[in-house]
Amino acid sequence: MAVHILLVEDDKEIITYLSEFLQEEGFTVTTVSGQKQAVELVEDPETDLDLVLMDVSLEEGNGFSACAEIKAKSDLPVIFLTASGDEYSVVTGLDLGADDYIGKPFRPRELVSRIRSVLRRSGHVQSVLELGDVSIDATGGTVRKAGQEIFLSALEYRLLLVFAGNKGKVLSRGQLLGEIWDAAGKYVNDNTLVVYIKRLREKIEDDPGKPQIIKTVRGLGYRAD
Repeated sequence: MAVHILLVEDDKEIITYLSEFLQEEGFTVTTVSGQKQAVELVEDPETDLDLVLMDVSLEEGNGFSACAEIKAKSDLPVIFLTASGDEYSVVTGLDLGADDYIGKPFRPRELVSRIRSVLRRSGHVQSVLELGDVSIDATGGTVRKAGQEIFLSALEYRLLLVFAGNKGKVLSRGQLLGEIWDAAGKYVNDNTLVVYIKRLREKIEDDPGKPQIIKTVRGLGYRAD
């Protein structure tokens, strides 16, 4: 499955922008605005989080105390995201167990690089997924077929991650649409999904006309083997 990030932030514009950007990069994003909601999600095993991206200043509570509480209950990596770049704030965050610290304003690509670096160091997620002779480096964001790197659009990459994370399972079109809707940043309908699966097959299958990796299960959906 795609890396699942919990974004703890109370600025609506930042929530919208960061959520869309991170989803385009292939991450799954859940957002909350306060400390209590964040801790509740961390404690819920069904949420299945991989990393927490958190602002120090929150609508309810604060990032420092939220980080301390999260670290006391889990081994989730935490990255602080804040406009406060003074030395005291940095040291306080790291002393409380934060895994990294990035100040606003920041370059989005730098944030993604820091996220992937923290995930690699923490060993919290499986870094390489495989489908046939296709390997997906979920932290590096690269895809290779028979050792050669191939290039996918953000939505194609998101779709491939969904299949890789559900290997051997039949996924309905409705399930797939639900997974890629946010990554597209626009309305995705059934016909669009078919087009993207066709494009993905053209890049990863030896013979797209007779797919062996992403197979159609008539009347039900698709299955990746």
